[in-house]
Amino acid sequence: MNHALRDARVMTGRYLTHVARAPEEIVLYFTLPIMFTLVFGYVFGAGMAVSGDTYREFLIPGVFVMTMLYGLGATATAVAVDINRGVVDRFRSMPTARSALMAGRSAADLVRALLEMSVLIVCGLLVGWQAHRGIGLALAGVALILLLRVALTWVGIWLGSLVPNPDTVSVIVFPLAFPLTALSNVFVAPELMPSWVGVVAQWNPLSATVAAARDLFGNPGVGGDSWAAGHALPLAIGWPLLLIAVFAPLAVRRYRRLGS
Repeated sequence: MNHALRDARVMTGRYLTHVARAPEEIVLYFTLPIMFTLVFGYVFGAGMAVSGDTYREFLIPGVFVMTMLYGLGATATAVAVDINRGVVDRFRSMPTARSALMAGRSAADLVRALLEMSVLIVCGLLVGWQAHRGIGLALAGVALILLLRVALTWVGIWLGSLVPNPDTVSVIVFPLAFPLTALSNVFVAPELMPSWVGVVAQWNPLSATVAAARDLFGNPGVGGDSWAAGHALPLAIGWPLLLIAVFAPLAVRRYRRLGS
């Protein structure tokens, strides 16, 4: 166990070193959510169902979750690059714990997500967002968002191990992430959507985390009388755990088959 933990720590340090040497990647991943914050918050905000200044408080938790979703692309690309360059094969030929590569990847992505959340919280505060229910519940909201990011990291590891080359990742991830974001409560309430689209949005895993975070932050929510709307917190915990239970074994199985 100590051997595996030591190797995982070394792998985490390796990935974080890569992030530190390529800060332009972090800037790139911040650009889209910041652009959405400004465009939807200031240009379209007055015409949304949650009007006026409160729309930005409604929007910001959704932007937090959207950023976690798009981080999936960075994870998948990094895994695909390591596989494509033979890095994974070299580590597999060394006396390192087999679990260290993926555990290190997951831990490094969590550190990166913490950095992203810190920057986005500052950005949110600058445009008028606030957490009204105290530091404890605010941290609980952030923890829920990071739990979703951990689950998406395992989805990203699995996708990155499937694609033939790193360039293919964007072809898969963006068409997956965009409808997931649009068919959720990130920008508008599901009740404002066509009926069947609203049902999809209510049960979207992103919607559960966004709704629970809005409640914990004390921000305006979308309401609704559906079961999903009334149980956002258990769904916000259950959906990520289900994703981890499905995709972590798939990623491990795929990793073991690489090069065989």
